[in-house]
Amino acid sequence: MRRQTFKSALMLHFREHSSIYLFMIVLFLMGVVFGAIVVNSLNFSQKQDLYYYLTRFFGQVSSGELAGAYDMFQQSYFHNIKYVGLMWMLGISIIGLPIILILLFLKGIVVGFTVGFLVNQMGWHGFLLSFVSVMPQNLLVIPAFIVMGTVSVSFSLKMVRNQFMKRAYEPVFPIIVRYMLVIIFVSIGLLASSFIEAYLSPILMREVIQTINK
Repeated sequence: MRRQTFKSALMLHFREHSSIYLFMIVLFLMGVVFGAIVVNSLNFSQKQDLYYYLTRFFGQVSSGELAGAYDMFQQSYFHNIKYVGLMWMLGISIIGLPIILILLFLKGIVVGFTVGFLVNQMGWHGFLLSFVSVMPQNLLVIPAFIVMGTVSVSFSLKMVRNQFMKRAYEPVFPIIVRYMLVIIFVSIGLLASSFIEAYLSPILMREVIQTINK
């Protein structure tokens, strides 16, 4: 019964916020495209410098010289949690709404630039590397950021509506409780993405690099 209630609440949430979700997804994809375009705007010297550091990093991955998996897990988790935590706080501040959009757009740029640079410099091998190094954890991270961004924007809009449109007033406390529950669930989901990034991605990357070097 509880599972059915939770599922119904989830479906209702997505239905009510479908337009914001669509906007956030399009915004993220625009960031990805922009990041890929930025790669082509780099001059030869900049590409060579980045490629040099990239090959050093892949060499460390291949030889197992990276930081310990637990350290990587902590770094990944705290980085992501700070990102969604900032979105959450900006949603409460109301005036931070535009910055939430910028943060999601920047995430798209990072993903687009990373994949675009690998493909630009290494072709098919770069695509394989981006597939195992970027995609696994981002299958969870990107939806988490989009959900957090959407809920933060929705929360800000509700607070604005409560402040300036008295007819549309809603009790604030239940909204805040739901808002807090979202970041708790997102934080739990990010534990899984950080685990993948720290423990699974390096193994997949090592296998691909060794295959490329054969």
